[in-house]
Amino acid sequence: MRKKDKLKGSILILDFGSQYTQLIARRVREHHVYCEIHPYNLSEKQVRQMAPAGIILSGGPASIYDDGAPQGDPGLLKGDWPVLGICYGMHWIAQASGGRVARGETREYGAAEIVAEKGGALLAGLGGETGRVKVWMSHGDRIENLPEGFRILAKSKGAPVAAFYHSGKSVFGLQFHPEVHHTPDGKEMIKSFLFRICGCDPSWTMHSFIEHSIRSLRGRIKDGTVICALSGGVDSSVVAVMLHQAIGDRLHCIFVNNGLLRDKEPERVREVFEGHFKIPLTYVEATDRFLDKLKGVENPEQKRRIIGEEFIRVFEEKAKKEKGARFLAQGTLYPDVIESTSVKGPSAVIKTHHNVGGLPEKMQLELVEPLRELFKDEVRLVGRTLGLPDEIVFRQPFPGPGLAVRVLGELTRERLEILRKADRIVEDEVTRAGLYESIWQAFAVLLPVRTVGVMGDERTYEHVIALRAVQSQDGMTADWVRLPYELLATLSSRIINEVKGVNRVVYDVSSKPPSTIEWE
Repeated sequence: MRKKDKLKGSILILDFGSQYTQLIARRVREHHVYCEIHPYNLSEKQVRQMAPAGIILSGGPASIYDDGAPQGDPGLLKGDWPVLGICYGMHWIAQASGGRVARGETREYGAAEIVAEKGGALLAGLGGETGRVKVWMSHGDRIENLPEGFRILAKSKGAPVAAFYHSGKSVFGLQFHPEVHHTPDGKEMIKSFLFRICGCDPSWTMHSFIEHSIRSLRGRIKDGTVICALSGGVDSSVVAVMLHQAIGDRLHCIFVNNGLLRDKEPERVREVFEGHFKIPLTYVEATDRFLDKLKGVENPEQKRRIIGEEFIRVFEEKAKKEKGARFLAQGTLYPDVIESTSVKGPSAVIKTHHNVGGLPEKMQLELVEPLRELFKDEVRLVGRTLGLPDEIVFRQPFPGPGLAVRVLGELTRERLEILRKADRIVEDEVTRAGLYESIWQAFAVLLPVRTVGVMGDERTYEHVIALRAVQSQDGMTADWVRLPYELLATLSSRIINEVKGVNRVVYDVSSKPPSTIEWE
């Protein structure tokens, strides 16, 4: 919605490496306030150029007194903007202001209770007469000595300073995590910081996002032509419709069949866009081209990079035939950016997304990524606002590299066809059970192992299919779905009986974290 260096009226989140940093952003945006995540080590000068309404400092895995622990710029605490430190962020505020943080005698992990002091703006109205508030703790360190000018706002059994504030500046610290749903009043705490303390304007709506994006796209593209990488999923579909509203027939959508798609996917995409939206679509059959490049490749990161580069080469070849084409539009989302890079803080790179980290260094086309700062649920809201049909808006996410990252190990036409048939059965049965729209993702994975089985009194030695179904809000965290046993039984029976080459089906009961949603 705004340029990277223009956060005026919004919230800047500085990432010290917490697994919950993205949740902070989600909670802020739920209050219709725009925010961005940036590295913890931004200088005061850089932040001043952004002119945020307030700053939130995330938690992190380090101890503030460790050698090499992340350190922010102390100039951020001068009082020119409100600051809220969470867990490690609170410890950094304390140490940078002259206080002392040490390892506590009692650690607190999980559910806890704080007793809030009366009169504090951040926790005002919470806890009733007793001031007792349930929160979620995750710490072994605690503040031993408060810096000058700071006052205790709340205490807990394991933390003599569970929350603090500065008596003369709008600087606050919370030992617990208000951003997780295990802190029932966390949403109210963040709301108090945003509006009561920072004076934010709740103007971050999908209508305003669309209006700003269309203006921005027109200003950037001018009289140029855009090649849009269309997959048929909600992300690229929203990008295509938005661009069509912005530049009309100077948008050229290209659908590349790379041989890594779901069953009947090419036919479905062509019907929706050429039939429903009346947006011209160029269909490119490139199955042989992609599979030849991927022959013998087993490493998932190498798969992603090969697919990403080959996509770009296909688009570049098509762009040469389109007059004035110098832009490539993609449906890149914020979780893609966060997971593919480490520039947002000291967090590790999780995996390369083919439309972010998997792009070649040298490209002839300039990237256009209008959804780059949105989470998945925000994209769905944009889609509904633009008038996209529910069939597209509520479609489950599908990885950019397609089935390549669900066929573990080497890709062959035979293994792809096995997975494609199993995946079709999963979608059919989940839909028949009335669960498709309530589940974030449900899919099949072909494992690189074979197991012994018996069919018709004969010994078999065939493939294993793993089933995966997860529930999530934005893809940053996810929990496995407790599918009904009857549905699991039907899925197992159909896959083993109908997909030649499979004799065993297993169910993945891992959450994210520590696992990722996709297996590769």
